[in-house]
Amino acid sequence: MYLELFYLGAVQPVLKYSSTVGMTTESSSIIIDGKLVAKKIRDEIASEVARIKDSTGIVPGLAVILVGSRKDSQTFVRNKKKACEEVGIESFDVSLPEDCTEEDIIKHISDFNSNPSVHGILLQLPLPQHINEDKILNAVSIEKDVDGFHPLNFGRLAMQGRDPLFVPCTPKGCMELLHRYNVEIKGKRAVVIGRSNIVGMPAALLLQFFWSFGFDGNLGDFLSIFF
Repeated sequence: MYLELFYLGAVQPVLKYSSTVGMTTESSSIIIDGKLVAKKIRDEIASEVARIKDSTGIVPGLAVILVGSRKDSQTFVRNKKKACEEVGIESFDVSLPEDCTEEDIIKHISDFNSNPSVHGILLQLPLPQHINEDKILNAVSIEKDVDGFHPLNFGRLAMQGRDPLFVPCTPKGCMELLHRYNVEIKGKRAVVIGRSNIVGMPAALLLQFFWSFGFDGNLGDFLSIFF
């Protein structure tokens, strides 16, 4: 039984689920479009944001830091701001020039870390080559690292029994699709295309993480993951 996860850039994640080994993809796969699920999730988030605002007076805030002028990065940031508007989340954004220094970026991160109106910080990747990405990601407060890229969050994802505070959004979105469509992963062979720290590696870790909750000691139920 096969389960393939694909991430197509700015396009919605697509799942191809094949229930029978040996059959062609065309005859046995179900294509799950994430748009309908995303719409439902956004409606749920909008309701939760309204509830929080009514009960506490707090409006969730998301800060996005963009370095440089890559068109794809600008599109991602624009889409994030639009999504915030749709669900009632307040957005803060900073755009820095390509030739900015690490200190420039860290200063803005520090400001957002200490700003009580900001509850999450997104650093749009990739960063320019002269910037030490690890150093910058380490500067984000682990409690506001909504991308799940801080080494402590990533490390907790890899360790059994230690849930991360946040998980990278694309692989988490893929797992949410599996959950919402009741796709059982025990005994499956999962093919993860790519092994980056942003998508491929956390996707494999999440597959293993969610499989472990359903493990009943039957070695035949093992999940096999291929990169």
